Amino acid sequence: MVAIDVRSRREGRDLRKVGFYDPIKNQTYLNVPAILYFLEKGAQPTGTVHDISKKAGVFMDLSLN
Repeated sequence: MVAIDVRSRREGRDLRKVGFYDPIKNQTYLNVPAILYFLEKGAQPTGTVHDISKKAGVFMDLSLN
């Protein structure tokens, strides 16, 4: 999972890697502070990233700040 500037190409350079998800091994790593930073700056997660983040409770942390 990466943060990408909306003005860049889809496969363009990412701003920062904020986590990974491996559905086969059922492994997830989220850099929550980085995700919260980008969400507070107005980032819009894709549907899949939103679902993974919601399951991990990232949005609960966002509402507390």
